[in-house]
Amino acid sequence: MSFGDVPSVPVGDVPADLDGSVILLDIREDDEWDLGHAPGARHVPMVDVPARLDEIDIDAQVYVICRSGGRSVTVVEYLNRIGFEAVMVSGGMVAWQQSGLPLTAAPGVTAKIY
Repeated sequence: MSFGDVPSVPVGDVPADLDGSVILLDIREDDEWDLGHAPGARHVPMVDVPARLDEIDIDAQVYVICRSGGRSVTVVEYLNRIGFEAVMVSGGMVAWQQSGLPLTAAPGVTAKIY
């Protein structure tokens, strides 16, 4: 599957209400997550996704995000192949921050992606 075959949406199309039926799945590494992430996102590093599928509701709409979009292509392909309804968030967390969307981080850390 090529990049063009992967369903994707711009950051502005990610629903603000992450209520369980909609999941923003952040697949970046722990250190990237700690620097800043979207409020309400669920963190499962890319390498852990296959072992932690039980943490992702198969009935939910899953928006997959990484730093800039490269890793999320692979995860979206994988999730869709095994029965999930997943889409890639184009531009990743870099586009998220550039769009002025909210960020959060650990207490005492100024949230930033780049």
